[in-house]
Amino acid sequence: MPEGDTVWQAARRLHDALAGKVLTRSDFRVPRHATADLTGCAVLDVTPRGKHLLTRVEGGLTVHSHLRMDGSWKVFAPGQRWRGGPAHQIRVILATADRTAVGYRLPVLEILRTADEQRVVGHLGPDLLGPDWDPVRALGNLRADPGRSVGEALLDQRNLAGVGNVYKSELCFLLGVTPWLPVGELPADRAAQLPALAQKLLEANRERPVRRTTGLRGQDLFVYGRAPRPCLRCGTPVRVADQGDGSRERPTFWCPTCQAGPAPHPRGSSATRTRS
Repeated sequence: MPEGDTVWQAARRLHDALAGKVLTRSDFRVPRHATADLTGCAVLDVTPRGKHLLTRVEGGLTVHSHLRMDGSWKVFAPGQRWRGGPAHQIRVILATADRTAVGYRLPVLEILRTADEQRVVGHLGPDLLGPDWDPVRALGNLRADPGRSVGEALLDQRNLAGVGNVYKSELCFLLGVTPWLPVGELPADRAAQLPALAQKLLEANRERPVRRTTGLRGQDLFVYGRAPRPCLRCGTPVRVADQGDGSRERPTFWCPTCQAGPAPHPRGSSATRTRS
């Protein structure tokens, strides 16, 4: 599932493959940019911003993409078989003399002026893996709406950029609260820890092929994807329920013993609340 660390890795692969080189092929397979041609332009850099990718080329243009849930960028050497999905899922091809970058299932793909990048990323909060990271500002953003649940606040990229559904569940477990606890009810000491803990997790995983939050051999994650297996700390079956803002519901995992706070009906159960 693409989150800030995944996007950081994708940006590095693309930068290593394309930056400083001239495009020999440019093929946009989305209606809005079907006639666009960047062939002959040099790629300047590829920069991640939260969950967004900004591929800048000479002439003051940027290729903006967002992976969301299913998108991916793959890089191939000459003669290498393309592996990333069927051809009809390809949205863009950017190639140099020795590498080809292929974007699959990209729900967001556009060309804009580099000077206008703020139009698509200016709303984002401090980037957990970016040079603008500011834990004080991030905490202030999270606390601005005390009635909002911790889980929803973490997923709001306007508060801090880079947390997705996996890290949301894992962070709440490490803080010992359910994702449905209102931000205003988060104990002050844990609230103060939250931004640094989020940054620590993403920083630790940005170089790893497999995301890990536990430090335990053979067990990568504490709760995400583990329902109904036992909690790694207390042995209570991990639960799962949907959480969202009304536009999209996301599977959310928690331990009813280790995490305090409100919770909805877990899938397949009539229980309504964890310990408080």
